Amino acid sequence: MSAIPKTKLTPEDYLEFERNSDIKHEYFAGEIFAMSGAKRNHNVIAWNIGGELRQKLKDRNCEAYPADMRVFVPETGLYTYPDLVVVCGEPQFQDDVFDTLLNPVLLIEVLSDSTEGYDRGKKFQHYRSIESLQEYVLVAQDEARIEKYVKRGDGFWLLSEAVGLDSEIEFSAIGCKLALREVYDKISFSEIDAEETQ
Repeated sequence: MSAIPKTKLTPEDYLEFERNSDIKHEYFAGEIFAMSGAKRNHNVIAWNIGGELRQKLKDRNCEAYPADMRVFVPETGLYTYPDLVVVCGEPQFQDDVFDTLLNPVLLIEVLSDSTEGYDRGKKFQHYRSIESLQEYVLVAQDEARIEKYVKRGDGFWLLSEAVGLDSEIEFSAIGCKLALREVYDKISFSEIDAEETQ
């Protein structure tokens, strides 16, 4: 992502701009940042997770949204687009356009070379200030590995991970498990390795 040079925008300016834009942008501290498109493996993994969540949440009072659902972090002022978002109970939106969610319980990011440092660092720092958020999940593309951060009652975040295609990971915030074999369906790690060595 790169900043678009222009005068500082208010959040209201950003939302007006964004709702008329053909591409997605993050917003923070008066600046907007164009988001680059995702490659094949990123999209396949996100789609697989979305399909699994749809099935598991079918008869539950929870909704899962793909990467087009904007999330606002009130504490820091960040507007961003997680790869997948889950809300349980009544979704709360910033206004009556219903495109900016305020109360996610689970956020999922599929890691890529260009965003991994941000997703693990500053972005997670922003996310941790969301009161409703209970779990933050990072999904690798280059191996079968999912990391999960769970907010404990004392406010600390506890890391656990699932590694290997025979593993499962449980999302306690929404009471369901995902099999990594399903998450990585149609993903060839040998092809990823070959791309990286070229």
